[in-house]
Amino acid sequence: MDILAIESSCDETAAAVVRDGRRILSSVVHTQVEEHGRYGGVVPEIASRRHIEQIAAVVERALCEAGHTVYSVDAVAVTAAPGLIGALLVGVNFAKGLALAAKKPLVPVHHLRGHLAANYLCFPELVPPFLGLIVSGGHSHIVEVLDYTEYRVIGRTRDDAAGEAFDKAARAMGLPYPGGVSIDRLTPEGNPQAFSLPAPHVSGSEDDFSFSGLKTAVVNLVHNARQKGEKLPAADLAASFAFRVADILSEHTLRAAKRLNYRTIVLAGGVSANSTLRRRMQEVCGEEGISLFLPPLSLCGDNAAMIGAQGYYQLQKGYTADMDLNASACMEIDREF
Repeated sequence: MDILAIESSCDETAAAVVRDGRRILSSVVHTQVEEHGRYGGVVPEIASRRHIEQIAAVVERALCEAGHTVYSVDAVAVTAAPGLIGALLVGVNFAKGLALAAKKPLVPVHHLRGHLAANYLCFPELVPPFLGLIVSGGHSHIVEVLDYTEYRVIGRTRDDAAGEAFDKAARAMGLPYPGGVSIDRLTPEGNPQAFSLPAPHVSGSEDDFSFSGLKTAVVNLVHNARQKGEKLPAADLAASFAFRVADILSEHTLRAAKRLNYRTIVLAGGVSANSTLRRRMQEVCGEEGISLFLPPLSLCGDNAAMIGAQGYYQLQKGYTADMDLNASACMEIDREF
């Protein structure tokens, strides 16, 4: 079964064709990173306009590279939540038009489910149940994946997501957007023990995350140094910050895995490309004999192949939508459309 998938939840316009939820026939991503970099972050109105300009060409190219037309695929899957509402609406309405015109099933997909499903595309042996750690610019979740379409949230951020904290810390340090990438480039040159940074905890909820205080600690260090006319060693601060974030994420995830008796952990989301986090997760899982699945860097960021992978399993369960499907900026991973 070949599924055409569309992703437009933030600043990437993407389309892909995926076979049986496990094989990528084509994957096309048009990114807006350079344009948004001028403003230090994603501007929602600009993102929506660029999606409108690019989506037809991106979908056409994905179909062409897969040797398909919209009439020859078996279904159309689309990210319908969560994300920037204007950006989501572009993809949802385009997918609705294609599905209606070609008389194909329309499959709504949750963006975070898609990130987890990216691992299905490169690890044929990976099947639920497992414990997932989803880390991105807007989300930090520990999730039980009970089945391909059944989830239970174990922990989540109470304030800033890890990716958001990376971007804000990088901005304070004067590094270019995207901040996570800029910090990751500096970390090999720095000492991760150079700065003693806090490891915030959420009282009464050991599985939840809090990154606001950690981000603020970095911002205060930078501002205090500037007020004194001093210059902090950027590589050391970057390495220390990245290590603390990775340590918090890995500690919480490993603790949940032990308590819930999971021997398989899956990492997903844009921040799963961070080299410090990948290395730290490999270390802690290796020490405990836990199987760890890391998506390739090409599937860490937003892409449509992951939406096609999850869309296949949603379709198998009969989760389709009518033409009244609407986008949602906020939606829990364990909810259905």
